[in-house]
Amino acid sequence: MKDVSPGFFPPISVDDDPSKPMYVQLYDWFRSAIISGRLRPGQKVPSSRQLAAELKVSRITIMSAFQQLHAEGYLKGSVGSGTYVAKSIPDHAVKLTLGDALRRLPSDAERGPRRVSKLGTKFLSSPAIPRGFRPFQVGLPALDRFPRAIWSRLLIRHSRQTKKELMAYGNPMGRLACREAVAEYLSVVRGVRCQPAQIMIVTGSQQALDIAARVLLDPGDPVWLEEPCYPGAVRAFAAAGARLVPVRVDLEGLDVNRGIKRCPDARVAVVTPSHQFPLGMTMSATRRVLLLDWATHNGSWIVEDDYDNEFRFGVRSIASLQGLDTDERVIYVGTFSKVLFPSLRIGYLIVPIDLVPAFSRIRETSDIFPPPLHQEVLTDFIREGHLERHVRRMRALYMERHDTLVAEIRKRLGSGFEVVTANAGTYLVMLLPEGFQDTVVAEKAMQSDISTVPLSICYQEEPRKQGLILGYAGVNRKQIQDGMSKLAKILRA
Repeated sequence: MKDVSPGFFPPISVDDDPSKPMYVQLYDWFRSAIISGRLRPGQKVPSSRQLAAELKVSRITIMSAFQQLHAEGYLKGSVGSGTYVAKSIPDHAVKLTLGDALRRLPSDAERGPRRVSKLGTKFLSSPAIPRGFRPFQVGLPALDRFPRAIWSRLLIRHSRQTKKELMAYGNPMGRLACREAVAEYLSVVRGVRCQPAQIMIVTGSQQALDIAARVLLDPGDPVWLEEPCYPGAVRAFAAAGARLVPVRVDLEGLDVNRGIKRCPDARVAVVTPSHQFPLGMTMSATRRVLLLDWATHNGSWIVEDDYDNEFRFGVRSIASLQGLDTDERVIYVGTFSKVLFPSLRIGYLIVPIDLVPAFSRIRETSDIFPPPLHQEVLTDFIREGHLERHVRRMRALYMERHDTLVAEIRKRLGSGFEVVTANAGTYLVMLLPEGFQDTVVAEKAMQSDISTVPLSICYQEEPRKQGLILGYAGVNRKQIQDGMSKLAKILRA
């Protein structure tokens, strides 16, 4: 074991107790800190001269405590090399101290489960979406094709020229230059209408949904959610205390008339109109007009999650719902996690100008402001044309990977497994025949190192379909073939 640097040495606490000599108090503190793990094996201890000055006691006092600790095997060292915590603690000391402590602690059965909030308990029972580098990981872009050299060059440029203002507290809305670049990008690519002042840089679409929920809702307010929908949206609005109202989708997207019948006075509708998650359909023009009309006349809000619409294959891009909004009822959510890479943690909110102060204050209750360095890099990445070129290349690549996955499903599983595809995005849905339970299949797939998301977890009411959501953007041809080979064996079994 290597010696551990003194680093941050824990503060030494002693009492003003004249009945107990100072060297004994120091001995007791060191012994307790070593046994409890606050001082690690091999960690260097400050010198007796340094401790004497810090504690304002004589050096003889420190050396007396150290001599006893050396004698009992807690400290090791010699003149000239320094003093270290022993790498092996005396067994009798550990047994005595830990044994006494354990006898005083109640058992788990006596204590019962630790108390958390009702919301925390509810979230613990909900399934987690798997993350990682496994085949068919949902939400993972083609990291093998990301222009890392260009990004690194821009990162080095801004790291070497770090300005003083980048090291201070920042604007809760984000860096102005970054918001200007994002506004230019979205106006061209998505038909979004906004000023840079309306854009808030966030750590991704999940934080955007969380902030929007807390700004727009009071506990108990009803919210339309697509059925099925993105589980992260369910969690964000449930955490704000909303009353969740599932509204089914069909081939035209959210059924607005059905939503009005179920809950006409909903405060918010959360939609993915350009590429519905998870089923992939595009909301029709008629439904878009109906939804905007309902929001205007009802004084409600629409949260548009436009999570991956940069990637459409062989068809024209669908304009955003926000671009059609004439009454500023739409809060627009987007992210660069799927366009660039997830650990970048940059997304954005576009909010009506009169709501900017409220969004800004709510944001300050969590992380205050977004880190500036990667915003500066992203600004250059957009303005120098790298983002546009990258998206164009990935659009062609994802179409190829999409087609490869569809072909492998049909080749290995036949016509009994229906593929729901929208020729867009970074994933598809494979429906399972009657008799299959998608959560069981997904669990078995995970045991074979295959990552899938069960379609059923996207439903709030009784699932109408069983299926698997399969990401294809982050896997190459061989990984798709090998992954489908494993998945086919699991399904046949």
